[in-house]
Amino acid sequence: MYTVLVISCHPDDMEIACAGTLLKCKQRGDRVVVCHLSSGNLGHVVIPPDELRVMRAGEAQRSGAIGGFEVMWGGFDDLEIYDNNKESRDKVVEVIKKVNPDFIITHSPDDYMPDHTAVSRLVFDACFTATLPNYHVKTEGAARLVPVYYMDTLAGVNFNPTEFVDVTDVIDTKIEMLNCHESQIVWMRDHDHIDFPDMVRTCSRYRGYQCGADYAEGFRQCQVYLKGTTKRLLP
Repeated sequence: MYTVLVISCHPDDMEIACAGTLLKCKQRGDRVVVCHLSSGNLGHVVIPPDELRVMRAGEAQRSGAIGGFEVMWGGFDDLEIYDNNKESRDKVVEVIKKVNPDFIITHSPDDYMPDHTAVSRLVFDACFTATLPNYHVKTEGAARLVPVYYMDTLAGVNFNPTEFVDVTDVIDTKIEMLNCHESQIVWMRDHDHIDFPDMVRTCSRYRGYQCGADYAEGFRQCQVYLKGTTKRLLP
């Protein structure tokens, strides 16, 4: 029915914030493409970056296979994403032109770390730039100007959803996908004493309380000229 493009920062960001929604999209017949802009190579205190980059790529592929999602990479490493330069913007324009989605999901502009907020701003800039046929990147032509949805922040801090998706029937699969990211879950449990899968399930439960579901994910649509729609695009 639709082509859904998620542009996230790190491998596991999608699983945390919107995997349940994407699973619901697949249930209704959508094509789901997930682009991880960063390799996540700095996401550990023990495993060196070159080793972790390969490990996290494998984790993302295993998670994507569970959901039946297409997985792409943006070509950045951690803390190398800046929103105010042409090279970065063009990488995201290329992704959008190549996929030509019906709608985009990305990070909130008010998220908790610089890579996330830079990704959010890049997507905002690139989704307009990608509609220009005479703006040239590797993929030629023009993408459609489509709605953008901001996914929840980590633990929901400073995020008030305007739309919810009931993910009750796919919550276990969402957590199964998150568990593929063993490099993150193990060190967070060992070093930060955080049971991350439990945290993510609890946050989904909290969003469910807000909308009358057992488990839910929350979103906020980017409200600017021509990015509105009369349709319900989220499942």
